[in-house]
Amino acid sequence: MLSSRRLDLLNPHAVDIEIDDIALGLSRVARWNGQTTGDYGFSVAQHCLIVEEICAHIEPRITPTHRLMALLHDAPEYVIGDMISPFKAALGFDYRRFEDQLEQAIFIRFGLPGKIPPYIKSLIKQADHACAFFEATQLVGFTDAEARQYFGEPPAGYELILTPMSDREACRAFISRFDALISLLTP
Repeated sequence: MLSSRRLDLLNPHAVDIEIDDIALGLSRVARWNGQTTGDYGFSVAQHCLIVEEICAHIEPRITPTHRLMALLHDAPEYVIGDMISPFKAALGFDYRRFEDQLEQAIFIRFGLPGKIPPYIKSLIKQADHACAFFEATQLVGFTDAEARQYFGEPPAGYELILTPMSDREACRAFISRFDALISLLTP
């Protein structure tokens, strides 16, 4: 990592994880394999920011701990990239377990529980699909009907106009949001 940390992907340790590495990596990983409109690819970092925001729209009483989990929901992708679920399943080994170990180390590093509670995981998945709906219709060329077929209905009352950020902007925005949420967790 650029922080000089060495992360063992097969046996990740929380002490080897830095938020600057996560933000940088996620800001440079493009959603949709970069096949989006605009001057910049739509980054996983920007996607995570929006998913956290949508979670709060759907569940206004969500705690700062759970909002931080939502922000970090795709954090393992800072080192393993963004792959679609069918491809993960086709890899022939337990990719999900590998990803879960890395996610657990990340959460522990920042003082979060090692696992996302099921009701929050469900909320994050709903917000993730909603964000994918907006990405698909605004950046990828899906029709509204196609996006609803694959990702479901977007949340009622939530409107979003997507403008992909540069990797620097996305990195700074991700760190800024992380800092704001982490400050709510410390006494």
